[in-house]
Parts: sequence; C-alpha cells; structure tokens
Amino acid sequence: MLNVQNLSKEYPGPGEAITVLENLDLSVEKGESVAIVGPSGCGKTTLLNILGTLDVPTSGSVSINGQDVGAMDAEERSRFRNRSLGFVFQQHFLLPQCTVLENVLMPRLAGGWEESEDATRERAASLLKDLGLSERVDHMPYQLSGGERLRVAVARSLVNQPGLILADEPTGSLDPAMGEQVADLFSELNTHHDVTLVTVTHNAALADRMGTVYALELGNLVRRSG
Repeated sequence: MLNVQNLSKEYPGPGEAITVLENLDLSVEKGESVAIVGPSGCGKTTLLNILGTLDVPTSGSVSINGQDVGAMDAEERSRFRNRSLGFVFQQHFLLPQCTVLENVLMPRLAGGWEESEDATRERAASLLKDLGLSERVDHMPYQLSGGERLRVAVARSLVNQPGLILADEPTGSLDPAMGEQVADLFSELNTHHDVTLVTVTHNAALADRMGTVYALELGNLVRRSG
C-alpha cells in the first residue's frame, strides 16, 4: 500500500539548509496500522504531509498503492489525494456554516466523482450512523462535543472509500478519557472499513493500539514494536 524510499526533506536556512527527514524508508502493507511517535518538532507532520501529497520531498520516492506520486503534477496529485486518501487532523477543520452531513460530503465538492450524489449521501449517512452520530446529521459543529467533532472528521475521511487514512495527532485536543475512546475507534477502522492507517501521535494509548510503532529520531524511523 505504501512504500517510501530514501526520503529526505530540507528547508532553506540563513546558513546551511535545515534537514528534517534524511534517507527515510517506510513500508506499510495493505490493512496495516502504523503509529509514528516522537517529540514536537521532530518532523512527524512534515512526513505525514509528504505521504499525503500535501508537500513534496527534497529527494526520494513515495509510492501509494503502486502509484509513484512523485511522478504526478500538482493537478494529478490533487485528484489522487481526493480519490485515494483520507485525512484526520487534530483541529478537525469542520466548516462552521455547514451541517454534520454537509461536512462529511465536503470531499465530493472537488468534482469528478463517478457515482451519484444520492449514493454518496447515503454512504455518508451510513458512516455517521456507524459512528454513533445518526442524531447529529443536521447539527452544526458548534453544537458538538470535541469527541463528536472528531468522529465527524473520521466519517469525512472515509466517505471517498480511501485505501489509506493519514491522521495527525487525532487525540491532541481531547481529554485523556476521550482519547481512550478515540484509540478504540481507530483500532477498529482497519477491521470494519478495510483501510490502511498511518497516524502520528503523542498519545501512548493510541500508539499501543496500532499494529506497528515507529519513533522518528534524527530524521529517520526506528521501529519500536510490531
């Protein structure tokens, strides 16, 4: 599902370039769940953004489901991202002026979907029901708890039926008790929705529920478990 080889990322500095990732390798099989841990500022989000085609590496290659994303132009990457990937962010990024259901349907606005709008809407409603939000479809984001907003973000990440979901600190804005519930939710994604999951997190409970755990150290990944 995911194959990363010799990945490096540098940013220009006032003197020498700042190296964030250096000759990093990662292989993730279909249906696997992976956690990447490490201190703030070590490059976890940079790595996730590159995997999600939101950023490009300085060197190296990223292949997702057999497709070399580095060979795509910006428009092709955008289309691939919308069709093949799902994202869950710490701040959720729900649109405040839209209902829960409308937020879940947001990926469809990029256009080019082959299925009917009714079919997508039906799947979105089904996802919200599975996530315990069937009574919230017409609510606005401000009417939801933090945990409910996260579940809406998870439903949105699944509505395009992605093969790979990337999650950036999904429990970062939640209290410990809710963080445990989210760990349960993410550990079930692989089984119930047949997706591959890569998450970066500080949450030990969430990391422990993933099949494999890596630590990002000095620009490279060190396998901790799995």
